Amino acid sequence: MQDDKTGGVPIRTVKSFLSKIPSVVTGTDIVQWLMKNLSIEDPVEAIHLGSLIAAQGYVFPISDHVLSMKDDGTFYRFQAPYFWPSNCWEPENTDYAIYLCKRTMQNKARLELADYESENLARLQRAFARKWEFIFMQAEAQVKIDRKKDKTERKILDSQERAFWDVHRPVPGCVNTTEMDIRKCRRLKNPQKVKKSVYGVTEESQSQSPVHIPSQPVRKTTKEDIRKQITFLNAQIDRHCLKMSKVAESLIAYTEQYVEYDPMITPAEPSNPWISDDVTLWDIEMSKEPSQQRVKRWGFSFDEMLKDQVGRDQFLRFLESEFSSENLRFWLAVQDLKKQPLQDVAKRVEEIWQEFLSPGAPSAINLDSHSYEITSQNVKDGGRYTYEDAQEHIYKLMKSDSYARFLRSNAYQDLLLAKKKPESEQGRRTSLEKFTRSVGKSLAGKRLTGLMQSS
Repeated sequence: MQDDKTGGVPIRTVKSFLSKIPSVVTGTDIVQWLMKNLSIEDPVEAIHLGSLIAAQGYVFPISDHVLSMKDDGTFYRFQAPYFWPSNCWEPENTDYAIYLCKRTMQNKARLELADYESENLARLQRAFARKWEFIFMQAEAQVKIDRKKDKTERKILDSQERAFWDVHRPVPGCVNTTEMDIRKCRRLKNPQKVKKSVYGVTEESQSQSPVHIPSQPVRKTTKEDIRKQITFLNAQIDRHCLKMSKVAESLIAYTEQYVEYDPMITPAEPSNPWISDDVTLWDIEMSKEPSQQRVKRWGFSFDEMLKDQVGRDQFLRFLESEFSSENLRFWLAVQDLKKQPLQDVAKRVEEIWQEFLSPGAPSAINLDSHSYEITSQNVKDGGRYTYEDAQEHIYKLMKSDSYARFLRSNAYQDLLLAKKKPESEQGRRTSLEKFTRSVGKSLAGKRLTGLMQSS
């Protein structure tokens, strides 16, 4: 963006009244460059992107402390690489005090302190009262060096230095883009952030800053610390981590599988009765025969079938044909137990125990010894989640055995291969049935009236 020779924003010197403004660009030029080179069609988006760049201090307005981008003739200037935020600056208050003190020594209108800067200077002067003489000497030395520079160069450097402090000590009410989240501060120290002086102030002089935190003595690593670190690393190794490519493939497969069931993407067939005047969907729901699309969804997962009332009924019929329906009935009974009022929980716990788990139970289920022992202990203090372990064991058993056999059974295949009647035919049939019923009722009423009159 900055290189004019390779298609960057044109940088020019603008003539003003009795003076020249060197090395500036307009906000319009920057916005147009962003739209052209980044293929941005909306000017608002380009202004927003430019404001984000300006907020970081890479581009700044030459006459405003608020770092934002405007699509007009406002003059902007590019920041020097030395002051870029990518250098991980973390300037001290001592540096800020030297900068403000230096500006007060130069009797120029463009270097006058703003109100908030004057307040900051007074606050820093009180905080650094013991070392203010040293700060004043540093500021004087900086002013002497600046006076030896060319006038144009000095003007550009002053504006770049001001923009640097506008980023790190922003105007009240503006967002501090360099401020670290307090939650991140509580973690390990960022190795990229380095506390370094902008003006080359020695570390000894900065140690008297009121915001300086004295370094804690480094504690030697003990064997216990190493053991904790090894335990932590072993736990991290055992974690099940998936590659991003596998996660993306899984999400894509899930989306493709359920896309026909999403009414926001695929129109519902038949249409929603609350939106259209077609009540075919309600007629299908009232019928005991599930639609082909509904049956297909049962094959996605065991949970999909259990969520559907018709799917549970079909699965229960299949298990009854194999004389193993007690597993599903137990699972449904435990689900119902979790919804019972508190006053009925103890009674329902005992009923489930007597029906499925007690010695000689009429519908005994097959539990492993570990789950049975845990459940036996839980029954003594019955609650809604007494049978949680037993339910999980039965769930896994049905999912790995009974569910797979159900999908291969003739009952499921017949439902899956059943041809779906066209919507138009169903709509015509529904209308014809209504018409026939209404005509039949009217004819019956006329006959009854005739019989009454003849009698």
